[in-house]
Parts: sequence; C-alpha cells; structure tokens
Amino acid sequence: MEKSIGKKFGSTEDPLLVAVRSGARDSMPGMMDTILNLGLNDETVQGLIAVTGNERFAYDCYRRFVQMYGDVVMGVQPQDHDAHEPFEMVIQQIKEQKLGDKEALDVNLDAAALKEMVKRFKKLIKEWTGQDFPDNPADQLRGAVGAVFGSWNNDRAIIYRNKYHIPHAWGTAVNVQAMVFGNTGDDSCSGVAFTRDPATGEKVFYGEYLINAQGEDVVAGVRTPDPVATLAVKMPKAHRELEEVRGTLEKHFREMQDFEFTIQDGKLYMLQTRNGKRTGVAAVRIACEMVIERLLNWKDAVAR
Repeated sequence: MEKSIGKKFGSTEDPLLVAVRSGARDSMPGMMDTILNLGLNDETVQGLIAVTGNERFAYDCYRRFVQMYGDVVMGVQPQDHDAHEPFEMVIQQIKEQKLGDKEALDVNLDAAALKEMVKRFKKLIKEWTGQDFPDNPADQLRGAVGAVFGSWNNDRAIIYRNKYHIPHAWGTAVNVQAMVFGNTGDDSCSGVAFTRDPATGEKVFYGEYLINAQGEDVVAGVRTPDPVATLAVKMPKAHRELEEVRGTLEKHFREMQDFEFTIQDGKLYMLQTRNGKRTGVAAVRIACEMVIERLLNWKDAVAR
C-alpha cells in the first residue's frame, strides 16, 4: 500500500492513513464497525497539515478518528439507551463555547476548536477507561482490526443475522484500505447510492451525498444530504464516471448494487459495494427488467 500510494504509515512528513472496515460474506449494512483516518497522532497530524496546507481539514480527520477509536475500540459508549453519547456532549459544549450555539453545524468550527476537541476527547477516554489513547499507529491498527473482528458479535449484528437467517459461524473479514477524503473542501464529497431505486425498482441512479464530508456524516443525519442527481451540475466529470461505474457493477453482479463513494479534489474513488436491500415491489420489477436487459435469464428471475 505504501509503495502504490507513495506515503508511509506513521510518517511525520506525509502519512498514509487507513480505513479499517468489516467485510462479511452477506451484506449487513451498518451492523459492524468501521474506523477511519487511522494512523493520526500529534506528530503525524503535522505531516498531514504540511502536505495539504489545510489545518482545519487535518484536525477534523484527527478528532473523527479519536472519536471512532474511543467508541469502537476503547468502549466509550452510553451505558443505557437513554444516556447521552459522551463524545457528542463534548462536541455540543465546544459549539456552545466557540459559536454560542450547541446546535450549530460541525463545519462552522475552526481548526483551533477542532484541536481543542481532540484534547478533550483524549481526556474523556482516559476518564472512562483509565487508559491513554494509543499514539503508536501500529498499536492503533492492531486495536482497530481486533475491534472490527469483534463487532461480528455485537448485539446489532446478532439480531440482524437472526432476522435474515445469516449463519453465525461465517465470521467476517477485515479490510484495511488507504484513506481518501471527502472533507478536503468544496470539490470533495462522500456519498451512498443505489444502481436503481430500492423502493420502486425503477432504473434510475438513486442516492445522496454531502459536500465537504466523510462517509459517516452521510448516514449519521448530522446534515441533510443532496440527491445524487445534483452531482451532474456540481461535479459533472465525477458524475459521468459514477454513471459508468453503475453500469459496470450491474453487468458484473447482475444485481442491484448499493455502493459507497468518495470524491476527493474532483477525483472519484469507489469504496465498497454490496447487493442492495429493496422492497418486494422493487424486487419484482428489477428481476423482470433485468431479463429484458439480458442481465438475467427468466429462470433466475423467477427464482428471485
């Protein structure tokens, strides 16, 4: 990975950052854990600032990483369903102190506020767990890989497998990918999309994205995403590429796909794809239309 990207893991000059994701045989969207921006610490964040010339972006990545790692790996989570999320409480305090409004958007916080957030997150982790946040990127990676494997057995994942009759014995893979960033500015974004409409089955490109955001923001509901069709106006080249990828995926899998993408500085990166969940109506329409499009034979369509 270092060779192909030309960056070094743990480097203080131009650090390679990674995402650690689950990869089970059957699609289990949102059930297992993901950790982004791994490899950052107080030294490597300076390298990221030097390379990008963007201090706000670097500290935004850093605070997201500390929050995800603290939650997923170190177990800083509410003790019951009614309790407030500990990291969100800190974010609200900082918004109130810096912006005078705890409901303000995260994007309004400057680099200094995000730097302060990293400090408070680390203090929170120490208070909750009695342990320091790990600074060594190799230790961070070991911890993250273990936690993602472990998330196969979290309550959500077990309930989901029971509901959809997925064998518990299968286990999951863990994928380690080089990070790309949808939060470097206004020509970057993160999105999720379906190759067809999952509610009706209509053959339209369906999905949403957020400008200047990472993937977690799109699904977390912190800001309202834009429909993927508007990318044709905002980033026409990337939208054309996405349309091509949409066709390629359907030809290959002969199934409606649900995929995640990031556009960094105008360049499109595909992160992952899986068979998309759909309504009964959509399932029938997609199967019938895929026969007409010669992606499926009629026997396979009926079997679906």
